[in-house]
Amino acid sequence: MRDSDQTIIKFDYDKNFKYEDFYLSKSNKHVFDFLNLWPKWEKNFVNVIGEKLSGKSHLMNIFLQKNKGIKLEGKSLRDNDLKKIKIYENIIIENISTDIDEKLFYSLLNLIEQDNKFIIVTSSIPIVNIAFDLKDLKSRTKNFILLNIEKPDDELIFAIILKNLSDRQIALDHKFIDFIIKRIERSYSKIYEFIYKVDQLSLKKKKSIDFKIIKEVLGE
Repeated sequence: MRDSDQTIIKFDYDKNFKYEDFYLSKSNKHVFDFLNLWPKWEKNFVNVIGEKLSGKSHLMNIFLQKNKGIKLEGKSLRDNDLKKIKIYENIIIENISTDIDEKLFYSLLNLIEQDNKFIIVTSSIPIVNIAFDLKDLKSRTKNFILLNIEKPDDELIFAIILKNLSDRQIALDHKFIDFIIKRIERSYSKIYEFIYKVDQLSLKKKKSIDFKIIKEVLGE
């Protein structure tokens, strides 16, 4: 009943995607659609925002499969990276936070603007809200288009639970998943934590997942 509302984009594991399938829902489709508009963006600076496990890295990998570019980790940014990006039109910096080298990041943004390149940065909060010390960098963050991956809706929660339990060779009746959806915290991290715990508890008790096990994991 839910498949008609759920778009599934399949990729192979050898493409280095975190999950085999990327699920489009109301929570993330606007971000996916915007990235697909490249290079027809209003600005060359884009910030994709989302909590841990919300699919930011997966979206970046999808983008790089279609468009040539380089992906770097924010906290690992080094001087040599300014040379690396010269040959790329698209630069992705993941997990931006205050632990980045601010002067180096500011120089990188200047270089991207100067060469008319494109940059996507990912972060858990909007880049304009990150407490950078460097005033010039703080001012530059106002140039970013902000794209927020929203909290998972019912369709996405259903798909995540069904897919990840299936990967563990666990078949769960839809009535159990509907029960979970009504009670679980709408957080990507909590959903994956629940999947892990319910699997472990089922193995420990040596019995199939039922309402009792689900309620115990949910803390009811």
